[in-house]
Amino acid sequence: MQRRLYTFFRSSTSFRLRIALAYKGLAYEPHYVSLPKMEHRAPEYCALNPQQLLPLLVDDADSYIQSMATIEYLDESYPEPSLIPKDIRSRAYVRAVSQIIGCEMHPLNNVRVLKHLKAQFGADETATKAWYAHWVTEGFRGLEDYLADTKLHGAFCFGDSVTMADICLVPQVFNAARFDCSVDDYPIIKGIFGRCMELDAFRNTQPNTQPDAF
Repeated sequence: MQRRLYTFFRSSTSFRLRIALAYKGLAYEPHYVSLPKMEHRAPEYCALNPQQLLPLLVDDADSYIQSMATIEYLDESYPEPSLIPKDIRSRAYVRAVSQIIGCEMHPLNNVRVLKHLKAQFGADETATKAWYAHWVTEGFRGLEDYLADTKLHGAFCFGDSVTMADICLVPQVFNAARFDCSVDDYPIIKGIFGRCMELDAFRNTQPNTQPDAF
């Protein structure tokens, strides 16, 4: 098989690519890279991805890093079903929703950031959870208000079509649940998440379905 995905079951960004590939019906050979075991720092993996992060997609011998950039690559290479709107304004909106999650929320709550808080500043479990809750609340509140204000959402973040925005949203909700952060205060987000999880592409790629979760 020419397509390989380097992934870890609990990695939110890996989850994004698993969803995108499943939604487009693109088969791939999974390669499991354990973050807790530091396998992303192993020389073999560093030779493939010098950034030493997940996910990594290899498609026809070319390597792609950064999940949102890779989703856009997939959408341009395999256009149906589309994940990025064709209209320029709609495309900007989907990217904005995606980046609220991918650029504002996820980096502050990434596991390596939480580990650094503990190692560098002596933050205990209570402090790191408070840090996580603060930023996830800020992010979800801002996103909920943006979705309500633009009125471009429907069943999903953009009308009734699955887009990159939904693919970013669902893993972030899963991540929040791991840290006991509910989305009950965000009815638009909660509704979109529920409808996404009715679809096989989301349901069958969630962390607890992955072979490396066991």
